Amino acid sequence: MAASFTLQTTLLRRALYGAFGPHSRRPGPSAAAGMRFACNAAPEEKTTIILESTEEYKFVERLIPPSRVPAPPKHAGPTPSGWTPPADSPPPLPYMIRRSRMHNIPVYTDLTHGNRKTTLVRKVEGDIWALENDVKQYLMEVTGKTLPTQVNEVTMTLKVKGHFDKELKEWLASKGF
Repeated sequence: MAASFTLQTTLLRRALYGAFGPHSRRPGPSAAAGMRFACNAAPEEKTTIILESTEEYKFVERLIPPSRVPAPPKHAGPTPSGWTPPADSPPPLPYMIRRSRMHNIPVYTDLTHGNRKTTLVRKVEGDIWALENDVKQYLMEVTGKTLPTQVNEVTMTLKVKGHFDKELKEWLASKGF
């Protein structure tokens, strides 16, 4: 029993010397016990209550943009801005030209290399070669000369040399597209 007491005393001295000695890393009584400093008094947690008000959401709804473009209202003829609605039924032609997302006829102009002017007709469905022949024939009547065209079957687009967007938009609108 005396041996165990002296052993306990020696271990206690070594632990205290290690905790309070000159080479101690963690000063204090917790180092002797091998424990970390722990604070039992935690700060008071503030719980916030989130209320969801549905009556105030009407003010937020008007700021959120619509997810899609609404269908245009019915018009008998062209609007004051110059926009013309499509015909009620598509024309009986071997090709079809769909309107763009904003309900416009998809005819665009392009200027590349500083001076190369082209007109691009997009969203062509069906026989794009028949459209090319009709466009060539129409532009022959308008300009008096045959204009070079390029058909891209993969992207279903038709390119025409020169800026003829206004003429082609009017022509396609008169056909009912």
